[in-house]
Amino acid sequence: MFESLFVNLAWAQEGGQAAGGGAGGLGSLLQGPIPMLVLMFAIFYFLLIRPQQKKAKVHREMLSNLRTGDQVLTSGGIFGRITGITDNVVVVEIAPQVRVKVSRASVAGVTSGQEAAPAAKTEKKK
Repeated sequence: MFESLFVNLAWAQEGGQAAGGGAGGLGSLLQGPIPMLVLMFAIFYFLLIRPQQKKAKVHREMLSNLRTGDQVLTSGGIFGRITGITDNVVVVEIAPQVRVKVSRASVAGVTSGQEAAPAAKTEKKK
């Protein structure tokens, strides 16, 4: 029983090559896996790689434009005002006379200062 199954498969494979007109390996590669791989790479590039590169470029520009007095948000979720900057370290004042040194790369973004203001107002009311 198993022998007849394998014989039928062998005949089917041989018949498919004969029907193809003997185009050879190149024709089957152009219709098979190579265009699919190229298409998948193009999709990954435009949906994943390119947007990530743009986001990294914007973040690098933001880090290079940091100035003393900017209101920032760190990647740890701390709001504060920059009081000092070096090449790799930013000194952030998170409360009056409370300063924290953080890595320049850990600054997630520059804020307008309105995010930290409501918390300060509620503390004054208490």
